[in-house]
Amino acid sequence: MIAIIDYGMGNLRSVEKAFEKVGFGAVVTDKPEIITNADKIVLPGVGAFKDAIDGLRERNLIEPIKTHIKQNKLFLGICLGLHLLFTRSYEDGEHDGLNIIPGKVVRFKADRLNKNNTGDHKEEVETFKALSVVNSQKLKIPHMGWNTIQAKKEVPILKGLPVDPYMYFVHSYYVVPDRDEVVAAETEYGVPFVSMISMENIFAMQFHPEKSQHYGLMILKNFGEL
Repeated sequence: MIAIIDYGMGNLRSVEKAFEKVGFGAVVTDKPEIITNADKIVLPGVGAFKDAIDGLRERNLIEPIKTHIKQNKLFLGICLGLHLLFTRSYEDGEHDGLNIIPGKVVRFKADRLNKNNTGDHKEEVETFKALSVVNSQKLKIPHMGWNTIQAKKEVPILKGLPVDPYMYFVHSYYVVPDRDEVVAAETEYGVPFVSMISMENIFAMQFHPEKSQHYGLMILKNFGEL
């Protein structure tokens, strides 16, 4: 059984329908006992980090998620579901995450630096230049739309996908793992950022496979078949 965790945020029905389309039944639930008994769990999400972690806490879902992972059951995180795995997020303040993957969640700098800086901020100016121009186009935050992912290691849920497939992104924040070995794929948006991680039974991605058409559905199918 695949359990899609409902903590009051996210496009849950679209994830459920995507799994159904590739032949796997899934249930949307906020019941700790169902999550505990599930073979695989999916943590999707769209929205603010603090609201998400508060939603998990209020529904008593944090321990079932951690127990599931400790039992070596399969876990899939999507977008905000990736961020929540990390130690800390700096989205609208500083907030503790699940601390399953050591690291942090930070914001793209382009919008913060898109102003008339002076020589007193030389480093910020250079950072902005690096972030703000791709093919002579200024980058916008959030990073929204289609972009490629570049695999950094073999990952079973990427089986059968071509090199550098296009996926659909919507985000202003990205993860920075403490350990490079968890990085499964990167994406370029002015600078490279981590777009997928994998660690033993854990898989999580910044993009939305349920919105990424054929190749996104292949990822969900591969996860269902593991």
